Amino acid sequence: MNETRRDKLLTTYRDGLLNDTLPFWLTHAVDREHGGIMTSVHQDGSIVDTDKGIWQQGRFAWLMGEIFNNVEKRSDWLGEAERTIAFLDQHGFDRSDGRMWFHVTRDGQPIRKRRYAFSESFAAIAYGELAQATGGQRYAEIARELFLRFVQHKPEPKFTDVRPTRGIGVPMITINTAQQLRDSIDLPEANQWIDQAIDTIRQYHVHEDIQCVMETVSPDGKRLDHFDGRLLNPGHAIEGAWFILWEGRYRQDQELIQLGCQMLDWMWQRGWDNEYGGMLYFVDVNRLPVQEYWHDMKFWWPQNETIIATLLAFAITGDPKYEAWHQQIHNYAYKHFPDTSHGEWFGYLHRDGRVSSPLKGNLWKGPFHFPRMQLTCWKILESLCPSSSHEPHQAAVDPSI
Repeated sequence: MNETRRDKLLTTYRDGLLNDTLPFWLTHAVDREHGGIMTSVHQDGSIVDTDKGIWQQGRFAWLMGEIFNNVEKRSDWLGEAERTIAFLDQHGFDRSDGRMWFHVTRDGQPIRKRRYAFSESFAAIAYGELAQATGGQRYAEIARELFLRFVQHKPEPKFTDVRPTRGIGVPMITINTAQQLRDSIDLPEANQWIDQAIDTIRQYHVHEDIQCVMETVSPDGKRLDHFDGRLLNPGHAIEGAWFILWEGRYRQDQELIQLGCQMLDWMWQRGWDNEYGGMLYFVDVNRLPVQEYWHDMKFWWPQNETIIATLLAFAITGDPKYEAWHQQIHNYAYKHFPDTSHGEWFGYLHRDGRVSSPLKGNLWKGPFHFPRMQLTCWKILESLCPSSSHEPHQAAVDPSI
């Protein structure tokens, strides 16, 4: 990667985060009355629905703590993390069983809880960052407790026992949650859980005979020749690939780096839309029709995760293939997703790149995947030029980079 392109990319990611993404959410979505954040916002930032997702409270508090700990120790960023954690403390938990809610009203009244414990995983990393920022032992203890609840949680079955399955989501999120807590609170069990999760993915979901990462398999890892079993989510598998690449770089473990690159290679080939560009949302492992009607849409987060994965793979290996792929996905995403009128990104496009919904957020989209991509890519690029000095300035988003 030449120096000019590297510096343009670094500017795009860094200044986009600091001068566009963060101001959009901090201006429009923070709930000054009840605490936390309302993520259901229109294109211009106006509130469409005041309900709050607990996932998004944890993710937002994590982001505020992460940038406080790793970018600049600004009191306003720390304050937002503290206020959002206070909302979670008061309203995020079902006191009858200790589980966390998924969906609450603006003032914190519970609406629903999900079978899975992802609310706990996102809250864990939020409490971890606040523990690191403040030195608060209580936050560290809650972070560890929530992580253990997540990894030890046994969800009620969604279906009968006629066709049991296992999914890649839990081991994948286990890797990243443990990585985050290893950094923020020095979680003693982090490496053990990361090893176990990577082994699970390698044993059950990485199918070398067809060069594919399977999203859902039988309990013993066999492929299921039904709609659900054949369904692939390339962006999800690529997200898992960069978590493993990150771990390989952290440990200087070539086997993990090879595994992460292999997963990225396979799922790029299956997910990249050769006609219009971008990562498709769902594809069938046998290239049969997919049941879900949104299968060929372009969601924001698979593009975010692929941008990270390709850049990280290039930074680790130096393979020009990954630089070329990163340029492809970056150029596609920055051509179609940014809203040049009001800031931030649209979340949902039709296959041909037309905006499907003007929403900037909902219970699923909030300030997480996109700002995490900006921050992670900024730091990866800085690692390629450690002696360079880059001062933030007005955001420059150049789709032709």
